[in-house]
Amino acid sequence: MRITYADIDGFRNLSGISFAPDPKYNIIVGPNAQGKTNLLEAMWILSGCKSFRGSKEKDYISLSGDRMSSRIKLRDSVREQKIEFEMTRSSSAPKNIVLNGVKQKGSRALFDVFKCIAFIPDDVDIVKGSPEKRRNFIDMAASQLNPIFVVHLNKHNAIMNQRNALLKDIAQGNSPATVLEIWDRQAAREGTMISYMRNDYVSKINEICGRLYKTISGGSEELTLEYRSNVFRPEDLERPADHVSEEQYYQKLRDTTDYDIRTGSTHSGVNRDEIVIKINGVSAKDFGSQGQVKSAALVMKLAQAEIFMKRSKDAPVVFLDDVMGELDENRQRFVLDMIKDMQVFLTTPNESALLPEIKGRLLYMNGGRITDEKGDIPSCGE
Repeated sequence: MRITYADIDGFRNLSGISFAPDPKYNIIVGPNAQGKTNLLEAMWILSGCKSFRGSKEKDYISLSGDRMSSRIKLRDSVREQKIEFEMTRSSSAPKNIVLNGVKQKGSRALFDVFKCIAFIPDDVDIVKGSPEKRRNFIDMAASQLNPIFVVHLNKHNAIMNQRNALLKDIAQGNSPATVLEIWDRQAAREGTMISYMRNDYVSKINEICGRLYKTISGGSEELTLEYRSNVFRPEDLERPADHVSEEQYYQKLRDTTDYDIRTGSTHSGVNRDEIVIKINGVSAKDFGSQGQVKSAALVMKLAQAEIFMKRSKDAPVVFLDDVMGELDENRQRFVLDMIKDMQVFLTTPNESALLPEIKGRLLYMNGGRITDEKGDIPSCGE
């Protein structure tokens, strides 16, 4: 899979960008705050995923503008496809998504079309951050393999919003506690599916992470990932998901109902899951060094790419945002070996910090516009 054409305008500080990427390496160079990360983000949102920065959609449009657009042509093993994403600040229907000329109701259809993986400096939060960061990483990675996971996640989120609102109403005496049962039954059904899908993906990525981390550490350290369900024991997840599993989940919700009503929020279920990351049997979050944490996060993203490669005919597109220059030569070569069959977009403030074998299209970013090696704006028609 590779991007063959990109056209972006009005996304944050980006203006009038139109270019045909190199099928292998695209090296985007420039000082900070010139728009390098914005360029990656503008293409990333066409995958159907939320911003890797955690930005809200309303922030996509430039402060001085009224609209933004991001378009790409994408070639996979079967055909070329075109994705368009437009937003207008003042419109009653602000977001417009078009796939191959057909307007979409939302971004879910894009998830099946454009597969990409982003490496950003904040990826260390997957290891050092809150449990939510680790859950979000696993959920997004698993959804790339099986988009139906997104459906379960969206349903569960909607159910939790309703349940939490109802908890507050019950606490204020505006609704009877018995009304919770209908929401708890639905939450048990969706939560059980999410638990099993998370467990399955963590099992897959744990095996690959162990092998990759042993390589990157010279064989001296071992990385392990463990899924800790808030509801199920490891042995519970070895049996198929069925009505027994759903009943177990439902009972867990019922056990904390009184506390949930007093606090106005749900304290049981997949929203309380944890993915434990250990290096040599010790918590990487609590005791990992800066180098160990960076290596662990990097390996987890590389494992995500490898899993996808094994399950798909197409390699994902890779975005490396100011990552390679932070790595020593050995780690840079390790990453290059892992992504050698993928199209890569790489940002850096200094191209001399990269390995000499990273060759491709060199593009300079200045004031939200992209230029070629000579400082001229490259022309590229569709």
